[in-house]
Amino acid sequence: GLTAWRALVVDGGLKAGDTVLVLGTGGVSIFALQFAKLMGARVIATSSSNEKLERLRSLGAEHTINYRETPEWGKAVKALTDGKGVDHVIEVGGPGTLPQSIDAVKIGGHISLIGVLTGREGDIPTAKLMAKQAKLQGLIVGSRRHQIEMIDAIEAANLKPIIDREFPLSEIAEAFRHQESGKHFGKICLTF
Repeated sequence: GLTAWRALVVDGGLKAGDTVLVLGTGGVSIFALQFAKLMGARVIATSSSNEKLERLRSLGAEHTINYRETPEWGKAVKALTDGKGVDHVIEVGGPGTLPQSIDAVKIGGHISLIGVLTGREGDIPTAKLMAKQAKLQGLIVGSRRHQIEMIDAIEAANLKPIIDREFPLSEIAEAFRHQESGKHFGKICLTF
């Protein structure tokens, strides 16, 4: 949750009326969707599963895109925003999805690189990023102050985190296998 909070609220300056693109249905992306809705933003979400897309809509996503059915989803996002693009992208894929995220972001928009699910290295379309005058920011977690602000917002809004599954610490390997399977929707938690 803290990574999503920092990406959108602290560093992204999210405000009501902004448009946010969240990639996938992992814990950070789901929290980003929840925080965006809490702040009055519109959300576009992607997944490879139509079932997960339905769940994203039930959480408030105005538009969803199946990226397997629509490989050039960056163009689809632009079409959904009247050709402008989104204000914020929660980028979890890394080099394999970053070109589409750059297509999807508006001129002067903000891309928060918080994951590298498609690999740790790759080509970045730098000329396209420059033309967009977009901010590409890598980030992880946040400070204690950010955490306190996030918790205050969660409590004030009575926001409930989406927990996919809980595993006892003794089953940590199984928890990682579950995460790697890509079948989860939301957070995977360990209990101590």
